[in-house]
Amino acid sequence: MPLVIAGPLLRHTHQNGFVLWLVTRERTAINVTLNGESTPTQSHAIQAGEHAFVTLLEVSVEDGLEEATRYHYGLEFNNDALNSEWRNECEELLFAQQQSLSFVWQSTLTNVLHGSCRKPHHHETDALIRVHDLIQSEFDGNAQRPDMLLLTGDQVYSDDVAGPMLMAIQQVITELGLFGEALEGAVVSHSDELPDHDLNFYRRDDLLPKIAMNTALSKLFFGAKKKPVFTSVNAKNHLITFAEIFAMYLLVWSPVMWRRVTIRSNQIQEAFRAQFDQEQQVLNGFIETLPQIRRAMAHIPVYMIFDDHDVTDDWNLTRGWEEEVYGHPLSRRMVGNALMGYWLCQGWGNQPDKFRTISEQAVNVFTSTGLQQHDDFINTLFDFSEWHYTLETSPPVYVMDTRTQRWRSESSLNKPSGLMDWEMLCEFQQALIGKEAVIVVSAAPIYGVKAIEAIQKVFTFFGKALTVDAENWMAHKGTANVILNIFRHYRTPPEFIILSGDVHYSFVYDVRLRFQRNSPHITQFTCSGIKNAFPDGLLSWLERINRWLYGHKSPLNIFTRRRNMSVRSRPPAGLHGKTLLNQSAIGQLVLHENDTTVVCKALCSNGDTVEFPPRKED
Repeated sequence: MPLVIAGPLLRHTHQNGFVLWLVTRERTAINVTLNGESTPTQSHAIQAGEHAFVTLLEVSVEDGLEEATRYHYGLEFNNDALNSEWRNECEELLFAQQQSLSFVWQSTLTNVLHGSCRKPHHHETDALIRVHDLIQSEFDGNAQRPDMLLLTGDQVYSDDVAGPMLMAIQQVITELGLFGEALEGAVVSHSDELPDHDLNFYRRDDLLPKIAMNTALSKLFFGAKKKPVFTSVNAKNHLITFAEIFAMYLLVWSPVMWRRVTIRSNQIQEAFRAQFDQEQQVLNGFIETLPQIRRAMAHIPVYMIFDDHDVTDDWNLTRGWEEEVYGHPLSRRMVGNALMGYWLCQGWGNQPDKFRTISEQAVNVFTSTGLQQHDDFINTLFDFSEWHYTLETSPPVYVMDTRTQRWRSESSLNKPSGLMDWEMLCEFQQALIGKEAVIVVSAAPIYGVKAIEAIQKVFTFFGKALTVDAENWMAHKGTANVILNIFRHYRTPPEFIILSGDVHYSFVYDVRLRFQRNSPHITQFTCSGIKNAFPDGLLSWLERINRWLYGHKSPLNIFTRRRNMSVRSRPPAGLHGKTLLNQSAIGQLVLHENDTTVVCKALCSNGDTVEFPPRKED
């Protein structure tokens, strides 16, 4: 078993230090060196299994980091044997001709990468490979290393899992001795029973809790049958336990455990074997690039925020969804387990100071004998309201939590909740006041494709918001009015950049206020997905409909919530007549000092770079 199973990932990086996240096979003291010298390091270790220890290292730099300077860092373990192991393992993480891991800190942002939606078994190539190539270019002297990588949601798909991935997950659980758990309200009473159960592969939707469909409309169209609490259409292999969630993270961020599993389709029921084999072919391509992905994430500050698939599809979409899911012991546990995984593997590293109380409680939950006080810890995470965060850069970056602080509909159980409630929007506005410029990260676009939003609105009218994932900023009147009024406020930053994802296609909008002399410059750059895409034919039709009905000069815009705003698309270069790009990509935001023009590029997984140039009139 290798010493380091995943990581190190470079996380929150600031003038006074930086954070590293890694998983080791044993509990061990770890020190960090910076440019060859030992550096004060605060270490936090969480035991997730017999041979799985998550370690967060907070490194303090007494004299402070200098901008645009390459720093070399290393890990030192508490004995010679472990250090020798790590030296051998670390070779795989080094770029060509490099002798150590490194990073560059920038407080003034000029080159920011962002992306979302990385589904391992989607046929597109993993666009994170472009991050690796950019860093290699910096070592080759051909380009500047990007300042940071913002992962804006759906870093994992807990609800949409390939059969071979689930098989690997369960072998990792056994190999690492990841902690099991008792399950209430399920067909099985303990997680240990899942691997041998007939419903384990491609039939987990029959394990999930079900509710009676008791609305008049549901009875009219579907009869009185029961439906699963979870609404994901791909829930056949939905992850259930914390161990499964944690193993998934190890398999999407590191190649190490893939080398220790054996995938055999003969263990799968005949009816699902062809699908299993097809998924395995796609996964093989994903696995091949993992060494480069792991290497890249050790060399660039990485920040993350959840979206629904990090937990489950349609997470907190409606008040009715919340009442059903949180009211059943198994579905409540499943959501809680996914949120535990998010905190441990994503959220904690964003800004560890925000999670002191949670990390202190976690020591009593993740014990050497297994998970203790499991439900109490989940309740703590459900009550936590500080998942959002701000980076004190120039311009500052405000990362929204659009999942857990929702503006619930009071008129209907089935109407979509607002993505943020009034209190959180007020806090957001206060954070912006007086700033000259700001970068805002919203998992979903604030300004969406109107034709698609109109279709979602029709389904919502008939009580079917869950059918079309009616999740956009304009779907809830209160949230829509407040967020749009923030842009109209006279103290709103004059330069306003929105980075978003979620939708599985990419586009850029320039927004100006109508009838206002000093309108802020608002640029929204939506880039999605890293390894996902929209059905191509369907997107082409929706794009045409949107152009016909909601073009810049269309009178129908009068009937939308953004009637007082001019929303202009930036057509992607080289794609005549198109406004939407349907390729897996990483977004690259380039900023120039004293220039209000925002450069937006999609770094596509196939090697193409597509720029969205501003219109001349803008």
